Amino acid sequence: MILFEKHILKNGLKVVVHTDRTTPMAAVNVAYNVGARNEHPEKTGFAHLFEHLMFGGSVNIPNYDMPVQKVGGENNAFTTNDLTNYYITLPAQNIETAFWLESDRMLELAFSERSLEVQKNVVIEEFKQRYLNQPYGDVYPLMKDLAYKVHPYRWPTIGKDISHIENATLADVKDFFFKYYAPNNAVLSVTGNVDANKVFRLAEKWFGDIPRREVPNNEIPSEPKQTEFRHKQVERKVPYHGLYISFHMHEKLHPNYYVADLISDVLSNGQSSRLYRNLVIEKQLFSELDAYISGDNDPGLFSVSGKLIDGVDIETAQKAIWHELNKLKSEIINTVELQKVINKVEANLIYAEIGYLNKAISLAAYELMGDAEMINRQSDLYRQVSSSKIRDLAENMFSDQNCSTLFYLKKQS
Repeated sequence: MILFEKHILKNGLKVVVHTDRTTPMAAVNVAYNVGARNEHPEKTGFAHLFEHLMFGGSVNIPNYDMPVQKVGGENNAFTTNDLTNYYITLPAQNIETAFWLESDRMLELAFSERSLEVQKNVVIEEFKQRYLNQPYGDVYPLMKDLAYKVHPYRWPTIGKDISHIENATLADVKDFFFKYYAPNNAVLSVTGNVDANKVFRLAEKWFGDIPRREVPNNEIPSEPKQTEFRHKQVERKVPYHGLYISFHMHEKLHPNYYVADLISDVLSNGQSSRLYRNLVIEKQLFSELDAYISGDNDPGLFSVSGKLIDGVDIETAQKAIWHELNKLKSEIINTVELQKVINKVEANLIYAEIGYLNKAISLAAYELMGDAEMINRQSDLYRQVSSSKIRDLAENMFSDQNCSTLFYLKKQS
């Protein structure tokens, strides 16, 4: 059980505090309720661009990193489809430095043409390295575009097209900032060797005067139910054929989300898992093979992906995967196999929440979704998954009509 206290400032900023006396450190984490799904289809990649812009100086503090380093701290950030998260870890006695820094950049960034050009170039180079200049780099964008037709999950967090970042203006980024980077659109979570009342006082001191903003009530378009098999085939200069299969699945707050997660573990978590044991070791069709869920707040994807052994026909490999999926639809998984994957998930949950930083990130994410208390309900939700629920969801999810498949073929010389 992770104990925490909550407080909401008058400007709408939610503050969550967890005290951990086993460490001399603290984490100050700010999660903003803005991700790739909040972007305009013709101006994508902005949430990720801000992951970089937020470190380029704020209205009263020109250099963000130097004060963090002077007090023995470290900082970083990440962007997902659903949120943008910024954090500082530092000795707990120096925690006010983090409040000073985070509040100033929530107030306003030091917007300038020079800073924007620098960060745009960084993101453009990252786009090229990740998607254009490495083998299999465009698989992710191809699959998202195949599986989604309406929902903004159809583009990656770095953006749909490199031109969207290239053409971003100072007016564009200012508009995006003042829409979403607001106290009433954020959660401040603090964990470590801290006192909750002191944290609440510091939050009032540093964040209390930041004005609320008119955060748009984005109506994210729902993805229509897929009703036909989708297939795409491409050829690239890669060493091996790749096979990628995705199915639409439930959102994170739905009980079937946890069922799907356990199905992915039954299929590919460890060397005793079904896909590894049957298709990698026994039949030697794949050199690597994995099943996983996208982990999105809105309805996401359940995916199976692998690299084929040289000489294996891709249609044969596809049939072998479907054979394993169909077994989950026709057979009840035995309780020993199910309990093994549940035990692994529980162990991973416990291990992940040992660190004070992980707890800060998770508390903020759950509070943005509705209630930080969800952090304490995860194990129970996995324990409630039964063998019959796995069979029922597999039967519903693993169908041709719900499937998008990419044949990623190596170009013949």
